[in-house]
Amino acid sequence: MQHLLILLIIVSVSVFAEPAPERVKDFILAIENPQSGDNEYDALTLAELMEKLGVPGMSIALVNDFSIHWAKGYGIADSKTGAKVDTSTLFQAASISKAVAAVVTLKQVEAGHFSLDDDINSILKSWQLPDSKFTKNQAVTPRALTSHTSGLGDGFGFPGYHPDDLVPTKVQILMGESPSNVGPVLMSMPPFVSMKYSGGGVTLMQLAVEDATGKPFSTLAQDIVFAPLDMSNSTFEQPLSKLRDQNAARAHDKKGEAMNTKWHVYPELAAAGLWTTPTDLATFLIEVQQSVHDRSNLMLKQSTVQEMLSPVGIGDYGIGFALSKRGQEWSFGHTGGNWGYRSVLSGHKLKGYGLAILTNGARGRELIAEIRRRVDRAYRWEE
Repeated sequence: MQHLLILLIIVSVSVFAEPAPERVKDFILAIENPQSGDNEYDALTLAELMEKLGVPGMSIALVNDFSIHWAKGYGIADSKTGAKVDTSTLFQAASISKAVAAVVTLKQVEAGHFSLDDDINSILKSWQLPDSKFTKNQAVTPRALTSHTSGLGDGFGFPGYHPDDLVPTKVQILMGESPSNVGPVLMSMPPFVSMKYSGGGVTLMQLAVEDATGKPFSTLAQDIVFAPLDMSNSTFEQPLSKLRDQNAARAHDKKGEAMNTKWHVYPELAAAGLWTTPTDLATFLIEVQQSVHDRSNLMLKQSTVQEMLSPVGIGDYGIGFALSKRGQEWSFGHTGGNWGYRSVLSGHKLKGYGLAILTNGARGRELIAEIRRRVDRAYRWEE
């Protein structure tokens, strides 16, 4: 009877399960082609889906077995010029910047400049977080700032600045002083009581890292992340240089129409200022995955990466990365949303798969959600 049951299971799988793709081309077609099912987007090709959602351009990189399985650009990078997206087209990665910034912060911990549990005011030199009743018993720390458990109540999200506008300093941003277009960064609860997303907290951490090292954040990111990993299409230039702008995607609204300027400037580098490609982000993702297994330590030690990808204990974050669990599977990553751009970076903690998707449309998040559904169906990673 047991043998019969096993045979029935095998037969049912062979009858009802769609065959898994075998070649890279087959995987790509499985995502680009219409899907079987009754989802509202199943009948659409990927190109038709982009048109329906008003997302002019997108770039994607898929990671499988600790390597880039394939990367491809789709659609239009700039509706004003008609330039097409390719795998070297730069996009604003928005809040994915925070994951790169976390690596920069942790490198300073390894170097002994400070610990994750130091009082942030003991690290800061150019500004001090004001005393508060909320910090009487527990100081704000780098661990709290990088995991959004600091008790800061700003909730930023930064809108960015028109390239012709005056751009505030980091201290002006933190104090909410002109020409900053956001309010001050203030405490609203004690640290480690609850998670509240705080772009202001990441900006505060950026200032602390620069104060501790005496170096600009963009230089630290180049030396710690971009150069060791050969991420030649990644930069924290804000504003973007004319040379790099030649191959940069333009921001588009929810209708897929060009915004009133090509892109906004983000002085909040650690929180939102990264320009990059999915291929570079996939390279970054693979290095983190390899470091978990102690196979590569080009950025950080294995023990440091393990701490980065461990829950702080409150909320959905480790150090800089959002953490999620599906069944018994743990993944890490980050989403992003800047003015006219939407993005995602996601990978499995142990199994060496993941993806990076960057878009230049305000409805890019809906497109990303559908692509992730198609990727899950094609790759069957969770099975």
